[in-house]
Amino acid sequence: MEDEQFDMVAKTMYGLEEVLAGELTALKADNVVAGRRMVSFNGNKALMYKANLHCRTALRILKPLARFKADNADTVYEEVGKIEWERYFSPEHTFAVDAVIYSESFNHSKFVAYRTKDAIADYFSGKCGKRPSVRINRPDMYVHIHISHHDCTVSLDSSGESLHKRGYRLAQGEAPLNEVLAAGMILQTGWRGESHFVDPMCGSGTLLIEAAMIAMHIPPGLFRESYAFERWKDFDRELFDEIYHDDSGEREFAFKCYGSDISPAAIETARSNVDNAGLSKYIDLKVLPFQQFADAPAPGILVTNPPYGERISTNDLTGLYGMIGERLKHVFAGYQAWILSYKEECFDNIGLRPNRKMKLINGSLECEYRSYELFEGKNKEYKKALTERKPFQRRPFADDKPYAEKRPFVKDKPFAEKRPFATDKPYGEKRPFVKDKPFTLNRRTTPDRSIRKDH
Repeated sequence: MEDEQFDMVAKTMYGLEEVLAGELTALKADNVVAGRRMVSFNGNKALMYKANLHCRTALRILKPLARFKADNADTVYEEVGKIEWERYFSPEHTFAVDAVIYSESFNHSKFVAYRTKDAIADYFSGKCGKRPSVRINRPDMYVHIHISHHDCTVSLDSSGESLHKRGYRLAQGEAPLNEVLAAGMILQTGWRGESHFVDPMCGSGTLLIEAAMIAMHIPPGLFRESYAFERWKDFDRELFDEIYHDDSGEREFAFKCYGSDISPAAIETARSNVDNAGLSKYIDLKVLPFQQFADAPAPGILVTNPPYGERISTNDLTGLYGMIGERLKHVFAGYQAWILSYKEECFDNIGLRPNRKMKLINGSLECEYRSYELFEGKNKEYKKALTERKPFQRRPFADDKPYAEKRPFVKDKPFAEKRPFATDKPYGEKRPFVKDKPFTLNRRTTPDRSIRKDH
């Protein structure tokens, strides 16, 4: 039944849990509870479809099937074999298993995935006399098993390919920003399109595209080719088509997003991505070194992810961040500026006092995201405003441990594990979208899905 309520789990990145909880609450989810890199909630089939289509900070939406205790792979095999798998798919379907392990009792996530796969295949062999095939790339069914200490949860992954793969990116530059992280960074600022948006070190344009989509309420999943739930036995195509083609929440954007970069190649890459997303009317791009920035559009907000000498090298990291601080003070007065970086010394060289700090993970790097209020007027007025400002109340997921005391990030931690789900179809083969017409884009169509009449 469409109105049947069931448990779900939305996976996300560290530091974005409360943002995702807010998104799910806005979608009318029930019992929303933020955890570590996840948010649990309740809802019906329509909500599951909406969460996949609309949540900007979700990596995948899981539907738990069973929970049990286990301290070895054999127990996992036995418990997985008790699930009535024929309710969800048949031996004619292909499937893949993804395992995420946080437990000293299990030494290797791949072995747990292997035993889970065996349990499912053996279940069908005993029931139907036929085993379903395993397929790593683009299977019909994605099975997810999560083990924390001795607590095991087996779920169906309704998303399939990670939701950060929006579908608009044709090309990428060096060390591109994850789309989910980019959207989370913007949503953390509170900006929703009420002013201009500036990224003076924009790379391949991810922050700009995510900002424009946020400003116009364009669903982040609009350009995706498919979701895993479309291959489920109980998939309701009519319901999903209604949700997919509903553009009642979209709105106009009265301002613009401005992006620049010192690299002509980066701007060319950004332009191809912006054009593919149909947003070139709202995003202005040009080759311009940050140090040559002389005029900022008003009113505005600045959000950027400069190099921090890890994945992208720079000859003078100290000078780079000193220049950023100088430009912020002299060009962006009246702005709120947000900087994502990795090293404490980078922030020190900006030479400004932040009014907010939060921890985020970029790739395998434990970073910090800082906000600077750039007051207009003389230095005395600036200092007076700082002393009179009410102290900032940190968000509940903030860590009490000072940034300087953080332990070095270990690359082998679970959140740095590379997920096995990746498309075998390159972005370049996807259907290009109409330029400059975000509200006249033809939404994804299938043999059973017609284009919206007003498009």
